[in-house]
Amino acid sequence: MAEKKYIIKQISIFSENKPGRLAAIAHALEEAGINILAFSIAEANGFGVVRALVNKPDGAYETLTKLGFMVSFTDVIAVAMRDEPGGLFDIARILGEAGINIEYSYAYSGKEGAVLILRVDKVEEGIRKVLDAGGKLLGAELFG
Repeated sequence: MAEKKYIIKQISIFSENKPGRLAAIAHALEEAGINILAFSIAEANGFGVVRALVNKPDGAYETLTKLGFMVSFTDVIAVAMRDEPGGLFDIARILGEAGINIEYSYAYSGKEGAVLILRVDKVEEGIRKVLDAGGKLLGAELFG
């Protein structure tokens, strides 16, 4: 199925929300030669969730679990969007009109343009709807 090439393996790291935890995660990944390509942090009830796209997801999982972090994988998609007013609206409208819920997202903008990372409730359908609407998705090979 063509949609599979767009499904990206994101790592989620669960940790106490206290000083030095992000530094410990980043240092461990640095020592393992793993590059963090994008990340976000969310907080709930004294715990933090670091969601990250890395160039070696399996290596990050192994490295961080050995240090006692609880780590899981989540399927996400990366949508190239216009880096100007209305870029986010374009993507949100496509998915909303298709009845696909965006559970969370984060974005980054760089020399290649703006990219929206999305966790949606219907991943493969979301991929099809974005592509059918003329949207551009980044392939999973760019993230590991």
